[in-house]
Amino acid sequence: MIPAQIGTLPLFLMLKQVGLVNTYAGALVPWLTSIFGLFLVRQYALSIPDEMLEAARVDGASERQIFTRVVLPTLQPILVTLALFVFVGSWNDFLWPLIILTDQSNYTLPVALATLSREHVQDIEMMMAGSVITVLPVLILFLALQRYYIRGMLAGSVKG
Repeated sequence: MIPAQIGTLPLFLMLKQVGLVNTYAGALVPWLTSIFGLFLVRQYALSIPDEMLEAARVDGASERQIFTRVVLPTLQPILVTLALFVFVGSWNDFLWPLIILTDQSNYTLPVALATLSREHVQDIEMMMAGSVITVLPVLILFLALQRYYIRGMLAGSVKG
């Protein structure tokens, strides 16, 4: 779900005033902040034990050091998960890039694939090749970030 579906027209008008129409930055703006990401990271951060933060304070760490050396490494699995969700959502988004990108040379792959399907209805091989090209970056990104998922799953385990 595109974060801007509720306010698509106001968002478009704001981006037009800023000059981001027909740019990739304009296509990414709705994905930069979302309530889903805020609550996802918040709920994960609430699971960080207070004892870990207190131990860092007792050791003499400043609040900035606690954040950079204790909290951020603990939040790394959820931040990677959120980055993957945002990337997949923005990569597969169809409606917002169709609205904000007016030049065909700037179309995202899903929009270009839909345009291609209208132009070459019977060319199934070209459509399948376009579909594979659309899926490959998501698959490569997931495989590259898989180690963070494993690290996150093992973070709560206890050696027996």
